[in-house]
Amino acid sequence: MRFLLRVIINAAALWVAAWLIPGIEISPGAGVDPQWTTAATLGTYLFLGLVFGVVNAVLGAVLRVLSAPLTCLTLGLFALVVNAALLEATAWVAGYFPVTFTVQTFFWDAVLGAIIVSIVSALLNKVLVRERRQD
Repeated sequence: MRFLLRVIINAAALWVAAWLIPGIEISPGAGVDPQWTTAATLGTYLFLGLVFGVVNAVLGAVLRVLSAPLTCLTLGLFALVVNAALLEATAWVAGYFPVTFTVQTFFWDAVLGAIIVSIVSALLNKVLVRERRQD
């Protein structure tokens, strides 16, 4: 249940980023029946939420460890570049599946998208995910 909630939070964060930033485009692949457009769009966002979670867990851990000195040197600002790179990596991985996820430019679109995804994910995690307390 918790895993599904994390995928939904990632999907919602990606939706907000695509809605606010014109350089980020997410849509179902070509050949979707117009009758199923809403379901296909919802499935696309959930699938991309899953892909983003996997990329963040696998590649994100490696990038954060390797960039730790630079992140400390820049007082955490380099973490935005790492998150933007993870967003670009998600777009690259999604290119192998029948969905459209594009990020136009790295600096403005990917970095702003990473900021938005981080803020929305943090807010939704705070509201929706209840941590177990160690009593």
